[in-house]
Amino acid sequence: MSKITKVVARQVFDSRGNPTVEAEIFSKNISAKSICPSGASTGSHEAYEKRDKSNKKYLGKSVFKCVQIINNLISKKIKNENVHNQEKIDHILIKLDGTKQKSKLGANSILAVSMAVKKLSSKIKKIPLYKNFLIKKNFKLPYPLMNIINGGAHANNGLRIQEFMIRPDGARSFSEAIKMCFIVINNLKKMLKKEGHSTSVGDEGGFAPMINDNEKALKFIAKAIAISGFKNGKDISICLDVAANELYKKNKYSIHSKKFISSDLTIKKYLSFIKKFKISSIEDPFSENDWKSWNKLMKNNTLNTQIVGDDLYVTNLERLKIGFLNNSSNSILIKPNQIGTVTETLEVIKFSHIIGFKTIISHRSGDSEDTFIADLAVGTSSEQIKTGSLARSERVAKYNQLLRIEEDLGRQAKMNKIH
Repeated sequence: MSKITKVVARQVFDSRGNPTVEAEIFSKNISAKSICPSGASTGSHEAYEKRDKSNKKYLGKSVFKCVQIINNLISKKIKNENVHNQEKIDHILIKLDGTKQKSKLGANSILAVSMAVKKLSSKIKKIPLYKNFLIKKNFKLPYPLMNIINGGAHANNGLRIQEFMIRPDGARSFSEAIKMCFIVINNLKKMLKKEGHSTSVGDEGGFAPMINDNEKALKFIAKAIAISGFKNGKDISICLDVAANELYKKNKYSIHSKKFISSDLTIKKYLSFIKKFKISSIEDPFSENDWKSWNKLMKNNTLNTQIVGDDLYVTNLERLKIGFLNNSSNSILIKPNQIGTVTETLEVIKFSHIIGFKTIISHRSGDSEDTFIADLAVGTSSEQIKTGSLARSERVAKYNQLLRIEEDLGRQAKMNKIH
């Protein structure tokens, strides 16, 4: 039995330059470490992110309390535990916190430890991390949902929709998927430059041009796909993350302009976008508690577009069950830091697959060089991964890890099914 002999935490920094928690777990002379990410557009039902709000030196954003919690409290509770017993360790952490949204210890403290435990277990077993999750053979690579234009809370432009993405549906391998995205991104860059737009990037690596019209952004992307020699809706499809929580007031939405309109009119506009631009996936089209509008969109979803719940579900099994009974969506975004432990994340993925939902493993806008989610996507047979654009090393690190996994699998490497 490999026992945990030491637990160490430290404050490090994420891709936005904000403090975050890193935990390092030891079993004698072997160790593994993990960094917790942080979101900008967050759902109110998410697990709690603990920060030192009274610490003026770091503008209230430091995580020294989390470091103390891990070093002084968590370390005592999980020391001498079997590192391979992830469920038991995560249960100890959940019980130690004792709150619904992990507000006592902070989900960031708990998750950094939970992920590091999983990594250490793989290291001791001498197996790649992706082989230490749910799937034991017939591993499949996820399709990237690649962010190419940033808006909303991730950019400083006037775009209402938060993320405009592409998915290389025609790719037969992960390396081909990346190549296809690379070509479209570079052609889009040329087009934006030619039109006098900035090609600087937002939080997740997508371009953040000063455009304030969703349709204009979609036209740019459709043209870039065509110029690249691909067919929109077949070789490459356009996907959206609306992040409607940010655009909701008094049962109305300001998704398509600054004007707030009813959810019925918002649905009409979505359906026209789906038809006109062959949109294949829409994430968070409505607010996190507007179950009625989610259900209405699903009823009108005659083209079987992927409707993804993120803020709606926050990787929470109870909320997912409500969404399933309500026919709210057909897919779920998975973010481990929304729930706080690896075990709970895996439970949500397992249930999602049982009910026929597609799972999309996702980064956060404040991310790091940690590539845990790349292995998680393969190890759980998740159909897609969302980890930003082909820019900024904290995003590209995940794609590079997936390329390594594909190489490791060799001839057995296959892409997952998305249709």
